[in-house]
Amino acid sequence: MLAWGSSDRFRICRRERSRLIYRPKRHTDHKSGGRKSFAWSEYRDLLIAAHQQLGGPIVLIWDNLNVHKDRRMRAFIDTHDWITAYHLPPYTPDLNPVEGIWSVLRRTSQANTAFTDPEHLIRRLRHGLRQIQYRSNVIDGCLAATGLARTTPRLKPQ
Repeated sequence: MLAWGSSDRFRICRRERSRLIYRPKRHTDHKSGGRKSFAWSEYRDLLIAAHQQLGGPIVLIWDNLNVHKDRRMRAFIDTHDWITAYHLPPYTPDLNPVEGIWSVLRRTSQANTAFTDPEHLIRRLRHGLRQIQYRSNVIDGCLAATGLARTTPRLKPQ
């Protein structure tokens, strides 16, 4: 199984068929002490849940978000033989399949919508992700657009 991800809090997983595993979260205002993105422990919990759900190894291809490179995240990955992590080169959104998922969402469930409040946005986001979740042809298109393949040579951490 392959998993691609970014700070966007969901992963594209490929096994027999591609699947999307997501966990949207509304964050508190970061200016008053809340976080703008997932903490390393939330990524850890998402990886554990994905591993339990899929029952197989996970290969992560991550962008260079600081949480992805956090020493605790690296230690977690290093102690679990079912996870392999690769980091994309800096500033390469064209290699990140999650960007394709965001593009699909912007053109479908999020298009031409004036959100009334954050909960409205999250409801529409969840709806859009559910629409994509098991449509492996859409997910495969996002994967193919990157030019990355299951046989892509090992990427070096930056």
